[in-house]
Amino acid sequence: MPAVTTILLDRDGTVIKDKHYLSDPGGVELLPGVAESLSSLSRKGVRFFVVSNQSGIGRGMFPREAAVAVNERLTEILRPYGVTFTDIQFCPHAPEEGCRCRKPATGMWDVLRKQYGLAAESTLMLGDKEEDILFAARAGLALRGLVLTGKGEETAERLALPKPGADGVSFTAHPGSPSQPHLVLRSFQALEVGLERASSAKDTACGA
Repeated sequence: MPAVTTILLDRDGTVIKDKHYLSDPGGVELLPGVAESLSSLSRKGVRFFVVSNQSGIGRGMFPREAAVAVNERLTEILRPYGVTFTDIQFCPHAPEEGCRCRKPATGMWDVLRKQYGLAAESTLMLGDKEEDILFAARAGLALRGLVLTGKGEETAERLALPKPGADGVSFTAHPGSPSQPHLVLRSFQALEVGLERASSAKDTACGA
């Protein structure tokens, strides 16, 4: 497996605290370890993209401009760490609209893949919900990860996923279903360790 050069990130509950239909830029708050981990990976040449469901727009709870403002605030907070998102995609539709862009549908990946020439075999998707895991599976991404922040604990319990070990990581080389991730991370701070574990396991498998 090629090294991971692209990471797709869910926003609420993964990168920032999930504040239930966040529409106020003043409420943007990074989760622990996010800035430091992204900064370290950025220095290694990894590119980051956000793929986020924002059904509050489709439900009439806030306008599209509010979601854009929240994303701009997130970008502003990360800038001092040398972290930038190559692109931020979000689905503005309510679930009942049956769109092609709401995760777990792969519309946002299709747009990013075509626009930036992304390769599924070197891409990780990290989120806190089952829809993020399914999105990664349907897109054929190399790695799919669940972080136990936001709704992650609830998701892991419902799916009966293995708990992270002492290093904050649980790795499964061959998940049994599209709803199961390769990586379960106790927090964002375990992301780099998780990538190293996955890379080591793949290298060993290739050399066996």
